[in-house]
Amino acid sequence: MTDKIGLFYGSTTCFTEIAAEKIQAQFPPGQVELFNIKDVPLKEAEQFDNLIFGLSTWDFGEIQEDWESRWDEISDLNLAGKVVALFGMGDQVGYTDWFQDALGMLHDELAASGATRIGFWPNQGYDFAASKALTPDGEFFVGLALDEDTQYDLSEERIQQWVAQLHQEYAEVS
Repeated sequence: MTDKIGLFYGSTTCFTEIAAEKIQAQFPPGQVELFNIKDVPLKEAEQFDNLIFGLSTWDFGEIQEDWESRWDEISDLNLAGKVVALFGMGDQVGYTDWFQDALGMLHDELAASGATRIGFWPNQGYDFAASKALTPDGEFFVGLALDEDTQYDLSEERIQQWVAQLHQEYAEVS
């Protein structure tokens, strides 16, 4: 796949930004363009056919502040015909009942956008009580789930595996 990918993220503590940069590094140079949504309107996403959105879950299932400030823009996006993958940051131990909830809320918000959603990630290897980011069958997260608080040592490998999965899935839907 050689089409440009727009990667839009919000990051309060830099962990989501660092993950976005690690994801970008797994693609050929120049293929993924990063956008901090604090600095650009989400409408910019419409210029890309392939997208990745990243956000973190805060406290008791809350949306990261930059995404929260742009939340109303999501329903105005025209993503028909676009391909979208998601990744999220969360703490499965400290907030076990809300692990990756923001990821699930973003997925649900994008569901009506007309986009093809890819990048679902197995929920094996995590230990949490509940999540809004699970598929209806409960076997997958609706995107890559990263936990920099309690599973930092697994993030690099998860990112590599997820990006390899994205390469394949982008090729299949193109």
